[in-house]
Amino acid sequence: MSLVRTVINPLKEAQGLVAVAIIVVASLLLVGCQQVAVLTMNQMVTTEFQVVGTKLLMRGEINSRSLGQFEEVYAENPDIDTLVQLDVPGSIDDDVLVAFGYRVRELGLNTHLTARSEVYSGGVDLFLAGVKRTMEPGATLGVHSWSDGIKDAQDYPKSAPEHQQNRRYIERMLGDDTFYWFTIYAASAEDIHIMTEDEIRRYGLLTN
Repeated sequence: MSLVRTVINPLKEAQGLVAVAIIVVASLLLVGCQQVAVLTMNQMVTTEFQVVGTKLLMRGEINSRSLGQFEEVYAENPDIDTLVQLDVPGSIDDDVLVAFGYRVRELGLNTHLTARSEVYSGGVDLFLAGVKRTMEPGATLGVHSWSDGIKDAQDYPKSAPEHQQNRRYIERMLGDDTFYWFTIYAASAEDIHIMTEDEIRRYGLLTN
């Protein structure tokens, strides 16, 4: 019996190591595929802008090209005073998102959501950039944790430097970082939390 145990245990260990190796390789391939997909999406035009009077209507996902598009439109239409977000599902480039938000605030623009607006994730962060932030009843705001492709935000300790860019942005826009911590614990990166009217008021998303 002792001989059998000595033979079987190494085999089980080897099988276990092979299984772990397969999982690791599969994870790396998945991350690699995700990175390629993000790089591809960042080369495409995923955001649409339309000027209507002094309002700039916005649709689509925020990517690496969105801020440049915005700057071109604004340069040709300097009377724009309000960014109206219609259907903004999120962002695939947080660096550009943050720069976009700071630019909206720097220009003194307001942000507005119509009754049919659906704004999620990074789209909500952009909404916060408005000097005045208004929304009509029926608009949807959805938040969740960000992810770096390996971990979700809540997997990092609060003191981790990974939080700083997004945390500081929220603090600059709203006066404190309470809303940042709410968003990352409200739902995982694979899920979404639709904010209630009470939550929208509690975290100061609207200015009126």
